[in-house]
Amino acid sequence: MKVRVKFRKYGPVRFIGHLDVMRFFQKCIRRAEIDVAYTTGYSPHQIMTFAAPLGVGLTSDGEYMDIECNSVTTSEDMIERFNRASVPGIEIVSVVLLPEQAGNAMASVAAASYTVRFRENREPSFDYLGQLADFYARPEILITKETKKNTLTLDIRPGIYGLQADPESRTIRMLVDASSSGNIKPVQILEAYVALHGENLAENAFTVHRNDTYLNLAAEGEPRQLVPMDAIGSQILEPMVDEKRLQIAREAQQRKEEAVREAERIRQEAMAAKEAELQEWMQSRGDKEKQAAREAGQQS
Repeated sequence: MKVRVKFRKYGPVRFIGHLDVMRFFQKCIRRAEIDVAYTTGYSPHQIMTFAAPLGVGLTSDGEYMDIECNSVTTSEDMIERFNRASVPGIEIVSVVLLPEQAGNAMASVAAASYTVRFRENREPSFDYLGQLADFYARPEILITKETKKNTLTLDIRPGIYGLQADPESRTIRMLVDASSSGNIKPVQILEAYVALHGENLAENAFTVHRNDTYLNLAAEGEPRQLVPMDAIGSQILEPMVDEKRLQIAREAQQRKEEAVREAERIRQEAMAAKEAELQEWMQSRGDKEKQAAREAGQQS
């Protein structure tokens, strides 16, 4: 059975990269005694996938991870176990059971929402909050993107689903395409915005907080219907066991044991063959030495 875990990332942990977050959760799952499923190869690893990786230095209230489990307890119990085994800066807020037809976290990402706040004395010189609506109303927003082979000019306006200023908190809120094919970053929008006013962003000018990550429930051709990625799951109210997954694990273990026995049999046969070869060589050498001694005696 597939379980989707939603977690927050904040504080100093925001400087930990995605690969280290993956390694952390592998250990956290073991410490929490979650009955996670493993791959069935010779080097088994936990079956887990993450939604859109969060950039280093960003905080978030809406990160997602999918894991396959042989059995589960309840959502409440699993949240408690996770958080007991976690560290300051990573907090699990939701655990839901996904339907069978649900895609994995990474492939399901459609959009993400962010809150951006400029640091004091590093804001643009123009009225960036008051003129944001005009910027969003533009028919196209062009950026330059460098690749290994060439430089591309891209229009990111179709991937900006929402952009508004909050004068009270002096923040910018944005809803953007976060799919693997579109993936727009807040910094790309801000760079294009200030460039229109003849300015460049100051170094380390702003902070970015991801509010949530979304999937799209609408069919192709229909208007977007964005919902948080855990909205398609259901609360786990009582312990459950995935007999099919357990059978797969048992069969994999049986195959592994058979492979170990076969490898041991082959090793024993190889050692026996080597021993027989050595004995034959020693016998042959002994016969030759005896023959040489007889011949030497006859000559004398």
